[in-house]
Amino acid sequence: MFSKLIKESLSEPASPEPVFMDFTGVEVATASYLRESVLAFRDFVRGRRSTLYPVVANANQAVQDELRELLRFRGDAIVTCMLSADGTVSDFGLLGNLEAKQQITYDLVVQKGETDAGELMREAGPSEGMQHTTAWNNRLASLAAIGIVVEMTQGRAKRYRPLFTGAKDGNRIHT
Repeated sequence: MFSKLIKESLSEPASPEPVFMDFTGVEVATASYLRESVLAFRDFVRGRRSTLYPVVANANQAVQDELRELLRFRGDAIVTCMLSADGTVSDFGLLGNLEAKQQITYDLVVQKGETDAGELMREAGPSEGMQHTTAWNNRLASLAAIGIVVEMTQGRAKRYRPLFTGAKDGNRIHT
């Protein structure tokens, strides 16, 4: 599966977009399968700083439970959603766990819609125990590295937004 995912992701879109790993019809997936396909692909794509953002779509409760346990063990999270036949995304969210300060940062990005480290420092900085812009930058970069926020480069500046705010389209890869 990992090889299939890699082949499907060779071309890079010009702007950030989700790539849906569609679990429609998959009744069960083992932890080893999920680790060696879904998470390995996500880590590979995000490791090359791709404009693709892997998302688990249409996973049933059994698959989500297995993935949740795997993510809990790793202290990790991934974006999930329901994806209709016409490409409409609904019920999107995170599956897994974020470290407490990452969760605070993620919640602020979702609340603001789009932000950068400087804005977060000015608005929430010391109240969240992060005294410098660098701390906010590190948190934002770590969320982008696992693909749960989108990093947008504007010259030397970087801004961040949630992957979904009510989205449609993206690439679909059937698992």
